[in-house]
Amino acid sequence: MTKLFATRSALVATMLLLVTPAIAAQQDGEAAPPPKPGRPISAGEVLSGELNAMKIRDVKNAGKRIAMYQITSEPRRLPAPSGLCDLETGPETFQLVPNGDAQAAQLKSFAGKEISVKVDEVACASDPGQMSEAVITKWSLVRKQ
Repeated sequence: MTKLFATRSALVATMLLLVTPAIAAQQDGEAAPPPKPGRPISAGEVLSGELNAMKIRDVKNAGKRIAMYQITSEPRRLPAPSGLCDLETGPETFQLVPNGDAQAAQLKSFAGKEISVKVDEVACASDPGQMSEAVITKWSLVRKQ
């Protein structure tokens, strides 16, 4: 019994010797600096990113499935009073709300591709069920030359 206890004690002591320097190094290292807020975006500016298309259920139309489009971009700050949308760096996903069938058809052809839009109105997402952190309600597609 004493031999078994001695063996286990030696094993535990060896493990502590191996783990202790790693723990000390982790505690001595400085914490990563907090992420910086993204660049501000305001009306008239261009937002670029990959366009994603999704199907969601519309709560207003008895659960009918509708297309929803969003741009994934770098973090951006929104104009006051929205600010950072309760995020440390600002939103990275922006839902594009099409104003009519023409804009919806225009977006459908660019799904999965890099696009740029001129932002006219943007706000933080507020309705339950919105898949993006921010919503762009008025926008126009910018053609690349």
